[in-house]
Amino acid sequence: MADFNYGTGHRVAMLASNNVVPFELATAAEIFSRARLSDGSRAYSVRICAPNGAFRTLGLSGRTAWDLGALECAGTVIVPGRLLGAGSMPPEVLHALRQAAAAGARIASLGDSVCVLAEAGLLNGVRATAHRIIATHLVRKYPEVEVTPDLSYVESGQILTSVGSEKSLELFLHLIRQDLGTAAAVDAAQSLVVPTRKTGNRAQFVVDGRLGLLEGSALVDLLNWAEKNLGRDITLADMAARTGMSSRSFSRHFREQTGTTPVQWLIDARVRLAQYLLENSSYGIDFVARRSGFHSSDAFRDRFRRKVGVSPRAYRKAFRVPLDHLLDPLPQVQADAERRSAEL
Repeated sequence: MADFNYGTGHRVAMLASNNVVPFELATAAEIFSRARLSDGSRAYSVRICAPNGAFRTLGLSGRTAWDLGALECAGTVIVPGRLLGAGSMPPEVLHALRQAAAAGARIASLGDSVCVLAEAGLLNGVRATAHRIIATHLVRKYPEVEVTPDLSYVESGQILTSVGSEKSLELFLHLIRQDLGTAAAVDAAQSLVVPTRKTGNRAQFVVDGRLGLLEGSALVDLLNWAEKNLGRDITLADMAARTGMSSRSFSRHFREQTGTTPVQWLIDARVRLAQYLLENSSYGIDFVARRSGFHSSDAFRDRFRRKVGVSPRAYRKAFRVPLDHLLDPLPQVQADAERRSAEL
């Protein structure tokens, strides 16, 4: 792998080809630019590069400070997706990607750019993911690629693939967490969050502890289960038992993987659920407290204020969706109760 010299800025090169998806290019540049070391300095040297230093997309044209040479000397290469009907990549781009891979760079594709990596010969015998529609084409044209459709992202050695625009941020945060730790990934994620409406005191973004965890891992399965059962009592022993670990080993493993404790993760998950219910339903505070797994309304109000920075009532006033868009969560609550009864 490439040498990760963070003190001078690990080089991350984004390929701005013709017909690039602007959202994916901009998101990559933004998130890596926001990542910081513990002393506040930039962790990455971000470089947007294009063949001959220029690209066109969606009726726009742009010039970049770097050409394809930046790919060949980067530690990480991001290949955003391309617009429908973009056609094959120029041979010089495929050559630059091969050179970057040979030099040991991590190479991450977003959406349909997985086909670009396959065309460059970088996915031979490599496990990859893609949207189901793209996966069908990929398997037919490149049978040597091991395709698992519709996962958020897959890491296979130095090659990473992501299912598309919506999941690209998860892949970027995984890379930052891998390089710099959970705290840096969470900080970068939080810096991107802007509330849709302003309040006197800005409410806090409560981060999902699964940032950067590999989809399909035992811990992700556990957290998915816990989120579906937040309304019931969940103990540390319950969570440890579902992973086959002792409580002590589980707690240590959990902190290493998520940067927080199991108990704190449960609190954060319950607060996130409460935020959703306050935004999207008209149910009272007592109902929201019970549904979110808090033992009492007073405990809920206290914990919510400490975590979010405002009271549940103030949060609802600031962030509640228009009345004609409110969701009724009761059917799901009933379905959850029926499912739990069946499990018992």
